Amino acid sequence: MINQANYSSMFKLIAFCVAVCAAPLWAVPDGSGDWPKYGLDNREQRFSPLKQINKSTVSQLGLAWFFETDYNRGHEATPIVVDGVMYFTSNWSLVYAVNAVTGELIWKYDPEVPKAWGKMACCDVVNRGVAVADGKVIVGTLDTRLVALDQASGEVIWETQTADIEKWPYTITGAPRVAKGKVYIGNGGAEYGVRGYVSAYDLETGDLVWRFYTVPGNPDEGFETPALEKAADTWTGEWWKFGGGGTVWDSIVYDDELDQLYIGVGNGSPWNQRIRSPEGGDNLYLSSIVALNPDTGEYIWHYQSTPAESWDYTATQHIMLADMDWQGEAKKVLWQAPKNGFFFIVDRTNGQLLSAEAFARVNWAEGYDLETGRPIVTENADYSNEPKFIIPSPAGAHNWHPMAHHPDTGYVYIPMVDAGSTYKDKPTERYEFGQWHPGVDLAEPLPKSAELVRMLYEKIPKGYLLAWDPSTQSAAWRIPRKVGLNSGVLATAGDLVFQGTGDAKLTAVEASTGEELWSFDTQVGVVAPPVTFSVDGEQYLSVLVGWGGIAGLAYGRFDGANPAPNGKLMTFKLGADGALPPLPYETELYPLPERPEVEESILADGDHIYHNYCAVCHGVALNANAAVPDLRNLPMIFYDNWDGVVRDGMMQKAGMVGFGEVLTKEETDAIYAYVIDAAYRAREEAEDNAWNSIKSFFYRGVTGFADFMDRFN
Repeated sequence: MINQANYSSMFKLIAFCVAVCAAPLWAVPDGSGDWPKYGLDNREQRFSPLKQINKSTVSQLGLAWFFETDYNRGHEATPIVVDGVMYFTSNWSLVYAVNAVTGELIWKYDPEVPKAWGKMACCDVVNRGVAVADGKVIVGTLDTRLVALDQASGEVIWETQTADIEKWPYTITGAPRVAKGKVYIGNGGAEYGVRGYVSAYDLETGDLVWRFYTVPGNPDEGFETPALEKAADTWTGEWWKFGGGGTVWDSIVYDDELDQLYIGVGNGSPWNQRIRSPEGGDNLYLSSIVALNPDTGEYIWHYQSTPAESWDYTATQHIMLADMDWQGEAKKVLWQAPKNGFFFIVDRTNGQLLSAEAFARVNWAEGYDLETGRPIVTENADYSNEPKFIIPSPAGAHNWHPMAHHPDTGYVYIPMVDAGSTYKDKPTERYEFGQWHPGVDLAEPLPKSAELVRMLYEKIPKGYLLAWDPSTQSAAWRIPRKVGLNSGVLATAGDLVFQGTGDAKLTAVEASTGEELWSFDTQVGVVAPPVTFSVDGEQYLSVLVGWGGIAGLAYGRFDGANPAPNGKLMTFKLGADGALPPLPYETELYPLPERPEVEESILADGDHIYHNYCAVCHGVALNANAAVPDLRNLPMIFYDNWDGVVRDGMMQKAGMVGFGEVLTKEETDAIYAYVIDAAYRAREEAEDNAWNSIKSFFYRGVTGFADFMDRFN
């Protein structure tokens, strides 16, 4: 390092230009093999210059070590690697520090999140990672604390409560970002009726520096900023009584070239605009990218990709910064492929839309008017008068799973999803604290007929790894995955793209063609993005393995693991030959209580209530993921104590809260009848050979169903 005291002012300037001006501020220091930030650097392109592992050597890649975490649900974190130490999180916001070469545990921090708070997490009790800066490891906890840990010891330095969870069901699952001596963090909870915001805290003390609300509050109480006063003109009715939504639950990016902070803003609360804003309006700043002053939180500009959001089309997905030639002019841009199915190129100096093209199937919009920046919405998008089948589904054409960019190919690699869903207006709905309130009925009964097959084929997510060329706004190639939701992506200078899959593989494909060159059986589905780093000149590849998140909760397992094993951090290097221990398999069927003799209408009511209150954890059509209990196969003691568990919350400390204040006895009895009847039907159908090809969809995941559909088509 240059000792500035030894140089004159002239040489100071020269040294500064050599060290800084000649290299972009976002670049990883030359020669560093670390993975120091969530997206590697401030551009968040997830491209590593390391190339010891390349398309010629990747066949020699093997397991060097694995580290088992404490929990078996979804693992979504990006590991951070600094000076040979790896920092990562698992379920319930646990933080681990391990030796990056050996996997040896250095320290562990458990924030002891109350398990009952898991009910407030729409999409599993996950955490996407930490930030490491100034000797501190910063983590946001599920119960909305922001905690700074000593990087060497894991001891708590400071702790700040970021939300009033006595009044509002907020959560934090996203990774914090650090810049300019501040920690930036958002929150989740839009489905439960909260008002979104992003906050900046002092890195040294944990004190709040500023807060930017993404939607306006009650006008009678005044507006926090002029930007919110302006936004209020785009809302109608008494939206503040429903929260409004707009949570900043994932993407936060600092642009050190322009000194701007970009936040991705989420969906409305509830989704159904007819409830929250009955006379229409764009509802700013829902489903928008908003640029803020990183020092003050002052609004700079915004671009709203989905005005009048009504479909859970968040814009919280990965924001990537880039420089590109656009129509003969050099532009500083940002790229985003949010849920709504369009790939956006936005001028990040002013928020102007440059291009928006569909990268997946969509039927809610025909395209975008570049003069206004607005979508050309189709009649099919309006479900206010009748149910509509709309593509993409609430899972989105691309969810939170990070993209990657390779500068040599020019492609952005997107974990793409192809799925639609039937949306049905649900104007009358009870609104209770901590209950799922989309204002949309997605729980339509499925017919048991030939139509079932076709409907399921359309509704079940199909996954792809898509190579998208922003310069032409078109697909270069895409390869199918057996499962709809798969992991985030990593690109490297070795001409490789790495991705994990929901059916338990870690794969490497050639960046230019998509040809698969290597894969490893991870035993359990992968949703977390891989990273790569080097220590002492040797390159490593690491990924967290643990199936869950919204796909794992809603659609069950696709990897065959039963019961679900604890998550693992797996690390690979060339020439290693490590192996994983065999998975445990449990197939015991418990006796069932007597089958309820009730009318079909009661079973239908139980089905409907279950899918509005229980399916978010226990799975669509009771297809649990083996980390959360399958209600169709429980020890008899749970059925005998149904009211105690479901109504009174006798298992609250384990995460199963009571619903006695939310649902009537008649309603929980209907759920019981539906569950037990479904358990009998599942066992009967399992014995019917005519169902053997399709039943795996209901009970063990989509893989078997996709194979069936391949034959059907």
